[in-house]
Amino acid sequence: MISYALRRVLSAIPIALIAVTVCFFILRLAPGGPFDGERALPPNVMANLRAYYNLDQSLPMQYLIYVWRLLHGDLGPSMVIDGFRVSDLIRIGFPFTLTMAMSAFVVATAIGIVAGMIAAVNQNKWPDYVLVLVVMIGVVVPNFLSAALLQLVFGVYLKWLPAGGWVNGSLTHLVLPVTVLAWPHAARISRLMRGSMIEVLGTNYVRTARSKGLGERLVLARHAIKPALIPVVSYLGPGLSYLLTGSLVVEQVFGLPGIGKYFITAALNRDYGIVLGTTILYMFIILALNLLVDMLYAWLDPKVRYR
Repeated sequence: MISYALRRVLSAIPIALIAVTVCFFILRLAPGGPFDGERALPPNVMANLRAYYNLDQSLPMQYLIYVWRLLHGDLGPSMVIDGFRVSDLIRIGFPFTLTMAMSAFVVATAIGIVAGMIAAVNQNKWPDYVLVLVVMIGVVVPNFLSAALLQLVFGVYLKWLPAGGWVNGSLTHLVLPVTVLAWPHAARISRLMRGSMIEVLGTNYVRTARSKGLGERLVLARHAIKPALIPVVSYLGPGLSYLLTGSLVVEQVFGLPGIGKYFITAALNRDYGIVLGTTILYMFIILALNLLVDMLYAWLDPKVRYR
């Protein structure tokens, strides 16, 4: 298991380098720059700024400088937010983003698994139809639209929950954002769980367990749930990365102090350091989550062994 994990980590290094290279050149080749503002800067000030951030170098040299600093753990300074480095901004905003994403992940995973099991057990009955309808709404409606609708209904009209902003220690400010993030995730998990559970319930060993007189709950607990979770687990890694990246838009809509506001502002202002630093952070999170999912396969399916 350890040797397999080490091989996966080593194989991920070229992928990470390719992703960094693509993001770097796409961002640098985009029109505009970090110092293109409404007020034109004097030529000598512009020259000094470009020299300070190595923008006066050729594009390949800028890339080599960035990769060299990245290998030493330096994500560089922010070109727009004066006095802050990219690592400082990530350290400030990412804990909130991670807390919100993990809350949505736990809630959505639990609801999705239970809903999928209920739909599978009641296949082609009214609970199944109701859950399928709710699932389709969660999958079809984008999070920025559902966020605006929930803000309007529960925050403005009914005034049950805050429509936006953040107060330290106030969990009510997280209800709407977590709901917006969790709904599509729970919908996808419930679809996967429903299809997998229906397939498992039709297998020979489940029919044998029922023929021996085992109750339905015991059959589900001992024989059906664990193998049915395999497709769900394969989605959990990409699903959590989806929640982390999807939280950028949700944070912007609800005005939350996560890393999303830094990323959106940096993308609009061509702040190369923050955009690249955030992209690299999410890339390594996705690789780590996929590795963790592979490790869980051996526990869920005894036939899977890593040699």
